[in-house]
Amino acid sequence: MNLDKEKSFKNIKEVSLSELKPFEGHPYKVRDDEEMDALIESIREHGIMVPLMVRPIDTGYEIISGHRRAHAAISAGLKTVPAVELDISRDEAAVALGDSNLHREHILPSEKAFAYKLKFDALARQGKRNDLTSAQLAPKLTTQIIGDAEGVSKDTIKRYIRLTHLNPTLLRLVDEGRIAFTPAVELSYLSDEEQDILAFEIAVTEATPSLSQAVRMKRLSGEGKLTAELIASIMAEEKANQREAVRIPFSALKDKIPDSYTDRERLEFVIKAVDHYCRYLMHQREVR
Repeated sequence: MNLDKEKSFKNIKEVSLSELKPFEGHPYKVRDDEEMDALIESIREHGIMVPLMVRPIDTGYEIISGHRRAHAAISAGLKTVPAVELDISRDEAAVALGDSNLHREHILPSEKAFAYKLKFDALARQGKRNDLTSAQLAPKLTTQIIGDAEGVSKDTIKRYIRLTHLNPTLLRLVDEGRIAFTPAVELSYLSDEEQDILAFEIAVTEATPSLSQAVRMKRLSGEGKLTAELIASIMAEEKANQREAVRIPFSALKDKIPDSYTDRERLEFVIKAVDHYCRYLMHQREVR
């Protein structure tokens, strides 16, 4: 959805934070992390530089873009925020909201998945084609429209939307980087019960499925043969990358890495720390 920014920004008004309501089902997580702390501090010093986008509803205003800014404004002690009021339908707002954060630097796979799904459903209700399973080429597919806007293929859009079929536990593991994107897409075809069993086995074995294991489980599930015993047997298999894994208890990293970091961010932190220490040791050898 292309909003007329020049026209829209003439409609900036101060809106009471008590009148603002989050967009129901919006995909973006509002987290109290270091980025939020920085945003709160920025708002305290400079105010809100970019107005929120809102639409009027019976009980006040629904946020289209600016959920993080609204949260930070409350924490900063503000009573009102600048907002652009847009008189648009919920589906038009859903498309705009879906686009609002997709190009943010740090966006979780689950956020991107539900943002694409929100936009897909809104466009479908507006008369675009519902084509998650369609292989036809014309007229232009909804996923192709979204893909063109995002600079990715329609198949990539479909694969991200598949992630919305994962249960919360498996989806969290994807966000943390413990389950890679491609295996996660394959696992999304498992039934709810099968996913629950798999999540339990992941917790027990402290291992996550490889792509080949995920493909195998998807095939067995489609054939109606994926039992709890088979899932346990597959997850008990030793993988080469796990034979070489080094496990560091989180207690050893306490007070050294922020609690808000995901598993992937913790891993990157440790790798950078080890790299820095290796450089230090090399320097020490050179100066001796």
